Amino acid sequence: MNRNIKISSIKALAFDVFGTVVDWRTTIIRECTLLGKAKGIHVDWAQFADAWRAGYAPAMDQVRRSELSWMNIDSIHRMILERLLIEFEIKGLTESEKYDLNRIWHRLRPWPDSVRGLRRLRKRYVLATLSNGNMALLVNMAKNAGLPWDCILSSELSKHYKPDKEVYRTAADLLGLGPEQVMMVAAHKDDLNAAKTVGFKTAFVVRPLEFGPAGTPDLSADPSFDIRAKDFIDLATKLEA
Repeated sequence: MNRNIKISSIKALAFDVFGTVVDWRTTIIRECTLLGKAKGIHVDWAQFADAWRAGYAPAMDQVRRSELSWMNIDSIHRMILERLLIEFEIKGLTESEKYDLNRIWHRLRPWPDSVRGLRRLRKRYVLATLSNGNMALLVNMAKNAGLPWDCILSSELSKHYKPDKEVYRTAADLLGLGPEQVMMVAAHKDDLNAAKTVGFKTAFVVRPLEFGPAGTPDLSADPSFDIRAKDFIDLATKLEA
């Protein structure tokens, strides 16, 4: 799907990161498995990874509704982690090991097409993150994974979380662009729908394995999005980069 859009009017691409650019699930399972072997901890790490991610949106929504005071994603991840350590009966971790475990989110690995696709897209467009991840997390992730961003933008800058409109408006303002000059790139329809309400163009990139082989993400076609791409290489081709 490629709606009839004027590609020359798009100046910047803003990317969701978790799930869209990086494969959070595989990274967490791999690192936790290594930790488990080193510490003699026997846990279903795939279930643990899914539970960690599942706690993210509800906790973030509590912040959005002011039921919790503002905290960044590192703090939210740590809050969920503390609960999961009890739930999964994981014991014997030092404070340093807990800190490093929580920092897995800073070390997430990209999907195989991500870096190559971003490099192509960067030849024509300004590339920015637009993630609920905090600034330090996104900077460390980019450094670790070799992600060629022009700019790191985080919801932390507006003290709101997606899908609050303030996140998208702040991003456009900081880029010095009108919303119609920015295209939101995401594997999640709620993100794209929110971006669309403030005037962003939208590109849906399918990530069928985000939640693992048994996952059931919504990959159905949505004619309201401007572009549908199978990966970042396909997106670069459709955006003539």
